[in-house]
Amino acid sequence: MNEDIKKIDKSGFRQFILDVPKGFEIGMTLAKGVKVEGSFTSVTVSGMGGSALPANLLRVYCNSLFSKNPQYKHFEIYVNRYYSLPPESYATSTLNLIASYSGNTEETLSSLEEAHSKNLPFIGLSAGGKLEELCKQYGAPHIKLPIPHPDFQPRMGTGYFFGAMFQLLVNHKLMPDTTSELLSLAAKLESSMSTFEEKGKVLAKKMKGKTMVIYSSPKFKPVAMVWKIKINENAKTPAFWNFLPEMDHNEMVGFTNPQAKFFIIMLRDNDDDPRNIRRYEATAKLLSQKGVNVEIIDMEDGDVFYKMFASIAIADWASYYLALEYKQDPTPVDMVEDLKKILAS
Repeated sequence: MNEDIKKIDKSGFRQFILDVPKGFEIGMTLAKGVKVEGSFTSVTVSGMGGSALPANLLRVYCNSLFSKNPQYKHFEIYVNRYYSLPPESYATSTLNLIASYSGNTEETLSSLEEAHSKNLPFIGLSAGGKLEELCKQYGAPHIKLPIPHPDFQPRMGTGYFFGAMFQLLVNHKLMPDTTSELLSLAAKLESSMSTFEEKGKVLAKKMKGKTMVIYSSPKFKPVAMVWKIKINENAKTPAFWNFLPEMDHNEMVGFTNPQAKFFIIMLRDNDDDPRNIRRYEATAKLLSQKGVNVEIIDMEDGDVFYKMFASIAIADWASYYLALEYKQDPTPVDMVEDLKKILAS
């Protein structure tokens, strides 16, 4: 890293991105053998921000297995981003995962307390904090995630969370053990990082000075959401997301009279329904006629896991280099910390 970049990227965020593929195996290893008694047919993951988004991605991966292999029994993964548990948590066959990287997220701790008070089965995942303390106090299993750097951010711990949650599902016989397949794909991600970095660097130049909007197919909605989050937290600038075909029925009309300099990225899955694929070029044409910059990015070929995380790697690099363009340190999230202080007072 050259000296000019070091002055902006004070915590070495670039290395955080490079290390993401290694996290999957680490997460799986940490969760080996961890389980609670019972037979489960669904899972609720309670968490916020970067501690919750891996569950959305895991849900997409699990659904891809069910669609390809009828012998796999379908189960549901619910994601809870609130203080209280959703109704699904109260089903007798639901396993609750309580996830907070810091271990101190107030919404997540509230959900943990509710799970305990209602005698619901749960497992905690955190790097320590109050969540770990409560799990020990209540005799609940806890998976301790690593903190590889003092300034490490939860949004970069997706590999740890995904790997640990995946292993928990395997431990409870909710899904087949595809560990060898996932580790092979993670290695492929790692070997492709330089390619993804170059794509992100080029994209960041186009993104500068624009308000980003990310579109995807319904299947990959969580990936579009992650792109938005990376731009928000790494580059410290607004971004939004939606999906096709829904946006064609309402949001598209809003660009009749655009009020900002928008740049739209459309994440196209070439395995999508052909009727939806047609919408990408057609929608891009209409938006371009309104003076909106549009770029269609084809997702990588291959397994759903690889498609998701290759796209997210590009999002990491694009948002990282956009942060450098804006001379913003990509690591801290000062407004989040300021809000916590206001709420605490």
